[in-house]
Amino acid sequence: MNIKNTSVKILTLFCVVFLMAQCTSSEKMPPAEFQNIQTGFVTPHDTNSVWCYWYWIGDDISKEGITKDLEAMKEVGIGAAFIGNINPEEVDGPVPMLSEEWWDCMVHAVNEGKRIGVDIGTFNCPGWSMSGGPWVKPEMAMRHMVYSETTVKGSGKVELQLTQPKKEFQDSHVLAFPTLQTEKTKLTNKNSSIKITPQIDDARALIDGDRLSVSYFNAGANEYSIDIKSKEIIHARSIQLFPGKNGFDANCELFAFVDGEYKSIKTFLFERQNTAVNVGPDRFGAVAISLPDVRSDAFRLVCMNRGQRWRANVGFSEISISEEPVLEHYVEKKLGKMFPSPLPKWNSYIWENQENINTEELKIRGSEVIDISDKMDANGLLIWDVPEGEWTVMRFGMTPTGTTNSPSAPQGKGYEIDKASSKIARLHYENYVGELLKRVPVENRDALKYVIADSYEQGSQNWTDGFEQTFEEKFGYNPKKYLPVFAGKIVNSVEESNRFLWDLRRSVADAVAYEYVGGLREVSNENNLKLWLENYGHWGFPSEFLMYGGQSNLVAGEFWNEGTLGNIECKSGSSAAHIYGKPVTSAEAFTASGKAFQRHPAMLKKRGD
Repeated sequence: MNIKNTSVKILTLFCVVFLMAQCTSSEKMPPAEFQNIQTGFVTPHDTNSVWCYWYWIGDDISKEGITKDLEAMKEVGIGAAFIGNINPEEVDGPVPMLSEEWWDCMVHAVNEGKRIGVDIGTFNCPGWSMSGGPWVKPEMAMRHMVYSETTVKGSGKVELQLTQPKKEFQDSHVLAFPTLQTEKTKLTNKNSSIKITPQIDDARALIDGDRLSVSYFNAGANEYSIDIKSKEIIHARSIQLFPGKNGFDANCELFAFVDGEYKSIKTFLFERQNTAVNVGPDRFGAVAISLPDVRSDAFRLVCMNRGQRWRANVGFSEISISEEPVLEHYVEKKLGKMFPSPLPKWNSYIWENQENINTEELKIRGSEVIDISDKMDANGLLIWDVPEGEWTVMRFGMTPTGTTNSPSAPQGKGYEIDKASSKIARLHYENYVGELLKRVPVENRDALKYVIADSYEQGSQNWTDGFEQTFEEKFGYNPKKYLPVFAGKIVNSVEESNRFLWDLRRSVADAVAYEYVGGLREVSNENNLKLWLENYGHWGFPSEFLMYGGQSNLVAGEFWNEGTLGNIECKSGSSAAHIYGKPVTSAEAFTASGKAFQRHPAMLKKRGD
C-alpha cells in the first residue's frame, strides 16, 4: 500500500490469488485438463478463492460490524481477510488502538472467522508499513551511524568533552588519526566574498560554515549564478552542497577562473527533492562531488532548476569548496540518502568511477587510525595521552533513523524495528501478533493463518549492534578503520573506501532479507502461521526484491487501477514464486485513491487484463 497522503479516503483493497499454472497453450493441452482449468477459473475452488485487505479505518469498529463484514465476505466467496488497523488521521477512534476493547474486537474477528469459515490474517503491526510499535525502544530501532569531530594537539595529556552527535545516541567507537592539513582550506566568509545573480537575501549564509542558516532562492527565477572569490589561489579538490529545510533538484555546473576566463570543470545533478525520512536518515546530507585538482581563486556555480521555475523556500544551507578530497556521493553510498521516488532506475545505484588519489598527504592511512574508545568515559569525557602532532578525533555511534509504522493511532505508533536482527523481529512479533494469539481461545487459533507485511517503505539503516563482528566474519576484514568514510573522508584509497561502502550495502541488503523477513517467517511458522509478503519496496529499498521475497512463505505483487505501480511489482511476485518454488502468488489489486465512485467495470478490466 503506497498512499502517502494519509488524509485521503481509502478504498477497499483486494488481494486476488492466482494459481501458477503450467505455461502451455490450449492446443497442446489435453481437452479434459483444459476444461478443468476453465471450470476452476470461472468457479474457483476454496483453495483458490479471492482474499481481501480488511481495513479497520480510524479504529471505528464494533463486534456487530465485524460479524456482518465476515458474513458478507463468506456470501460472495471471499476466503480470507487480512486485518489492517489503518488510521489515516492518526488520532484516536471510537475503540482506541491496543485498548482491552480493541483486543476483544481482534479476538472476536478470529472467533467469527472460525465460525463463519473465513480465514484471518493480521498485519504484523498497526498501519500498513511496516514493522513497528510503541514497544520498540531506540536501541531496538532502525539506526544509522552519526559522528562528531574535533582536533587535538600533542604530545601531552588532554581532557576533552566530546560532542554527542544526537540526543538519542549509542556510542560505538572513538577513533583518532593524523589530521589532514588540506581540510583546513575551504572557502568561507573569512577568506572569500560571494555574489549571486539574480540577487538573493543573505548570500553570505551560503559560506558561513553554519548548516542551520539558509539562503533561499527567489520563487519564479530559473537560473542562478553563484560567484565565490577567494583572497588566495587554492587547489580545489571537492565541492559539497547542502540543501536547506526543503528539498529540490537542480542541474549544476561549476566553473573556475583559469588563464583569464571561466572554464567548466564539472557538471552534476543536485538531487535532494524528496527529504522524507523514509528516503534516507541523512535527509539533508551533502551532494558531494570530487573535482579535478584545479588552481584558482574564483569559482562560479551555475544552478538551473530542473522544473520550469524555482519555488518558494528552497535553497542551499551551505556551499563548501575545499582543498580536501571527498569520496563522491558518500551520503548515497552509505545509504544515508536513497532513490527519491517509488521505483529506482537500473543505474540509480551505479556511480561514475572517481579518479584515485596518489598523494599520501591527501588521504587517511588506515594503519594510522587508532581506536581510543577506552579513553572516553560514559559521559563523553576523553582523557588521552596524545602522541606528537595534530590529531582528528571522531566520536561515532548510532541514532534511530526516525522511521515509524504508519498510518496508525498515536498509541500504536513507534520506531521501526532494526532490520538486521531476527531477535528484535521476534520481540516485535510477540508484542503484537503473539499477544493476539495469547487471547484467542485455543480451539479457534487455527482460524488465524497469516501474518502480513505490506510493501516496504521505510528506507535504510547502516549500522546495528554487533555489526563490526558480523561484518568481519562476512567479509574477512575489520571495518573499524574505514569509519571516517562515513564523513566522506578517503581511507587508504578511493577504491578501498568505495569497496568498504559496497560491502556495507551488501551486508544491509542480506540482513533485511534473512534477519528481518527470515526472522518474522521463523517465529510465525513456530506458531503455525504463514508470513505473506509483498516482496518489493519503494522510496529507498535497501535489499533485493527476489532475495527478500524468497524468505517469506507467500509472496505478492501489487497493481493500481491507474499509473505504473504493478508494471514491476507483479513481475517481482511471480518471479520470486518461480525461483523459490512457491506454488501460489497473489496481487494487491485495483488499488486507488481519489475519484471515489467514478470507476466502472470497463476501467477496472483494462488494468486487470
